[in-house]
Amino acid sequence: MSNADAPSEGPEDGTGPADDWDAVELDEAFVRSAPVVEPSGRARMLAARWRREPPQPEPWRSDRPPAGWFWSRVRKGRWRRGQGLS
Repeated sequence: MSNADAPSEGPEDGTGPADDWDAVELDEAFVRSAPVVEPSGRARMLAARWRREPPQPEPWRSDRPPAGWFWSRVRKGRWRRGQGLS
């Protein structure tokens, strides 16, 4: 068999020489003590958007109620019982 036909030994089949990182154990205390310095993808996206066009100021609690809040089942039940909208 030629050298090209021989199966290669290495990281793909797990029989290659030991890597320097094979003996390293990263315990939970070590991992949790590492500082987090990279922002999330969402934070990077918003920062880029806000650099181009800053967000408009919004008054406190200006958001709309959740979808379906006004016509919820509780309100329908009250309406049927004659209590009306309160």
